[in-house]
Amino acid sequence: MAIDLLQTLNVIEAMEKFLSRKRPPEHIRPQLDIGYKIEEQSIIVFEIRPQWNKPDVIQEHPVAKTTFVKTKNHWKVFWMRADLNWHSYTPTPTVKSITAFTKLVEEDKHHCFWG
Repeated sequence: MAIDLLQTLNVIEAMEKFLSRKRPPEHIRPQLDIGYKIEEQSIIVFEIRPQWNKPDVIQEHPVAKTTFVKTKNHWKVFWMRADLNWHSYTPTPTVKSITAFTKLVEEDKHHCFWG
């Protein structure tokens, strides 16, 4: 089940603030940028880069994911491992808000999201 409209607006606001802090300078963005997408009850943060051997092919590389669990009123946090599967972020598997998620990803204390 997708998140409701009011919550979607809160997510967009929090994610846009996150992007304004985290995105690289404008002159670098053709080579490296970040974005996000909302899929049902999940938000996925990803890097945007040209393919190394075909610069005209733009690729999205997932970095972090959070999924809202309505019954528990929290967000589950995931990171993309080298096996290209989502894994629970064990230092902090859940957060209470989307803002807490963006803070967690931005700080990246354990270097799981950004390497």
